[in-house]
Amino acid sequence: MTENARVPEKPSLDGLEERWISVWEEQGLYRFDRSKSREEIYAIDTPPITASGSLHVGHVFSYTHTDLVARYQRMRGREVFYPMGWDDNGLPSERRVQNYYGVRCDPSLHYDPGYVAPEGGTGARTKPQDQTPISRQNFVELCDQLTAEDEKSYADIWRRLALSVDWSDPYRTIDKRSTAISQKAFLRNLARGEAYQAMAPSLWDTTFRTAVAQAELEDRERPGAYHRIAFHGSAGQGDKAAGGPVYIETTRPELLPACVALVAHPDDERYQPMFGTTVRTPLFAAEVPVVAHRLAEPDKGSGIAMICTFGDLTDVTWWRELQLPTRPIVGMDGRIVAEPPAEVDAAAYARLAGKTVHSAREEVVAMLRESGDLDGDPKPITHPVKFYERGDKPLEIITTRQWYIRNGGRDTAIRDALVARGKELDWHPPHMRVRYEHWVEGLTGDWLISRQRFFGVPFPVWYRLDAEGNADYDNPITPDEATLPVDPSSDVPPGYDEAQRGQPGGFIGDPDVMDTWATSSLSPQIAGGWTFDDDLFGRVFPMDLRPQGQDIIRTWLFSTVVRSHYEFGTVPWTNAGISGWILDPDRKKMSKSKGDVVTPVALFEEFGSDAVRYWSASARLGTDAAFDTGQMKIGRRLAIKILNASKFALTLGETEGDLAAVQHPLDRALLVRLSDVIETATRSLDRYDHTRALEATETFFWTFCDDYVELVKERAYGERGDEAGASAKATLTIALKVLLRLFAPFLPFVTEEVWSWWQDGSVHRATWPTVGEVTVGDAEPALLALMGDALSQVRKAKSEAKVSMRTEVATAVVRGPAPQLHILATATDDLRSAGKIADLRLEPAGDPSILVSVTLAT
Repeated sequence: MTENARVPEKPSLDGLEERWISVWEEQGLYRFDRSKSREEIYAIDTPPITASGSLHVGHVFSYTHTDLVARYQRMRGREVFYPMGWDDNGLPSERRVQNYYGVRCDPSLHYDPGYVAPEGGTGARTKPQDQTPISRQNFVELCDQLTAEDEKSYADIWRRLALSVDWSDPYRTIDKRSTAISQKAFLRNLARGEAYQAMAPSLWDTTFRTAVAQAELEDRERPGAYHRIAFHGSAGQGDKAAGGPVYIETTRPELLPACVALVAHPDDERYQPMFGTTVRTPLFAAEVPVVAHRLAEPDKGSGIAMICTFGDLTDVTWWRELQLPTRPIVGMDGRIVAEPPAEVDAAAYARLAGKTVHSAREEVVAMLRESGDLDGDPKPITHPVKFYERGDKPLEIITTRQWYIRNGGRDTAIRDALVARGKELDWHPPHMRVRYEHWVEGLTGDWLISRQRFFGVPFPVWYRLDAEGNADYDNPITPDEATLPVDPSSDVPPGYDEAQRGQPGGFIGDPDVMDTWATSSLSPQIAGGWTFDDDLFGRVFPMDLRPQGQDIIRTWLFSTVVRSHYEFGTVPWTNAGISGWILDPDRKKMSKSKGDVVTPVALFEEFGSDAVRYWSASARLGTDAAFDTGQMKIGRRLAIKILNASKFALTLGETEGDLAAVQHPLDRALLVRLSDVIETATRSLDRYDHTRALEATETFFWTFCDDYVELVKERAYGERGDEAGASAKATLTIALKVLLRLFAPFLPFVTEEVWSWWQDGSVHRATWPTVGEVTVGDAEPALLALMGDALSQVRKAKSEAKVSMRTEVATAVVRGPAPQLHILATATDDLRSAGKIADLRLEPAGDPSILVSVTLAT
């Protein structure tokens, strides 16, 4: 502690952020001390954010919640492992590069080492046909370049928000270390049989031309129409339905050439005579069986449906369980493929080949009208259609070769084990565990981890080519772990050379990259340096906290549990802190896709970072919060009040705060109240309830400023050597020292500023306050509230009389229960001086509470 306070003449919030950001960086204040033991460390699995475009206020909201924990744990004596990660691979980064530079990746092109990227930023060439094709390696280099620039701007905003992360060792999910860890984890999954490859129906985004996992789906309401279509009996059999053909109703008439069966419920008496027979598809004349299955809905439409390969996920279930043939007609580009299935009429099919799904639908409807097989007009409906969460076209289901990791979607034992893992976690708030369990229990398939994209972690796999050049997918070639990372598109497998790439008897590399969640699911391993620094990894894993949003429980949280369960047989952390959403004025979640997000820089400029953090901290974990600049104004007012109250306390000449000097009953009452605040704030933060800790601290602070400071001001200004004055000064200093530390996680800039006026070191490395610091022995806790109530009534009387608060009071009579008056009598000197009361009288009365009558001096 310094001998004298260095209090500025006019304290201000202006310039605090820039100054302290620089000081913290220079001092390495938040740098992680790698020498600490596991018992001394608190490790946070920081969300690796996608640095694509600009940050929005929702990021500020949730990342502030994490920083509150980090700062609190650091003050509690833990060495906080708090790295920053960048999730820079995947579709968002690719799309940003495409739109920014006006380019697209063409893997058939050769690398151009002298390639110079065009000027970016106009976003003018966002359509694929308008974009310049470049090689995969050139495209990946542009992705690296642009994401690195975005990450710098994100980091500047995080520093402005005062995130106390260790900036000395950030990680990227696409760098060499992350790639090697991701590939190693995959190879181990593969060796144990947890990862596998399969040729199977996959949800497919035709814009991005990649498969999509179940966790990345969302339903969107879209207009459609039911088409009632006639199927006729096969040749020689006649129509089976009584009185004519069989009618089905479908929203996807363009898939008639892909029809492989009709299906009805086994108990549906209307169609029981038809089970085991065949019918012909209208227009395309393919014979298809009529089958029974429990998922058919008798009350939906005509009660009988066509099974196509594939119109929706139910088609996939029927196809798999009924062992039906495959007749795919939709290509990866979303157009009808040129080659018709062998069983359909080629001439009719030719009218569809090459068309988009939408155009093919219109053509089939026209053809059905011509043939008379369309019964009536289509009936318009609105129905949910599956989209990739980042896509803008409905998904198709296409049979492709993909990589999967078993996640319990098809295995009850795995599912039960992963549900049990969820129960091992402490969830904050607890009800979020239910969302995890519902997701796991509702899975319908394994986790699809491959993507047909370019900027991502490549699968470390090659395939032998036989004498005809066909790939042996059942026996992939894998590298030794010591050689990782590898890129099969440029590296060669053991025992081969580059000249054999793509040649009969040679090899080919796997062309796909891992889904972004397949790398982000390893964030504890990547941040902790698994396999690269196992000594450190063993001291931070399992980590203490996974902070994240509620919307990615199904993706990031669950997938991380899956990988840790397989590799380490444990949960990856002990606590999961789940933030809510930021809501727009219509109480809907803000999102970039809707264009209603607010970027934080302007908020920092108008209100200050502490004020924005205050707003964020005002919402509990798991609770959605409205975007509210009103709360930020309150936060700014609080920060300014801390400056001014601190200046008052520290300019009285007392900077030590000797607890033994606190003898006055009102001062002792204040510290008793403060001890309760310390207990409440500590207990709340231990439970990850930052909002309750802030509420308790702030409520006390305003009582401290509005009541206590006013009551003791004259006593504190008293003559040097006066015991009552010394008691007030010591109390003010003790309370200030405690309050600054209680506020420090929430308002890091203003608390650091005031702390620096008279303390050495940083408040953020100071010890969290304890009750022992304010324990004074005998005290009457009710005294502070009673004094505050009485003073408030005196002020109110002056306000109603429209006179200055400095106006003298001739007489003030305080009436109330005798026990309360007895307590008040111990500090009437402060009430008399604060209220400018010449004659203060205490009169017992039957009223349950204190009432003050005031006569102003004439």
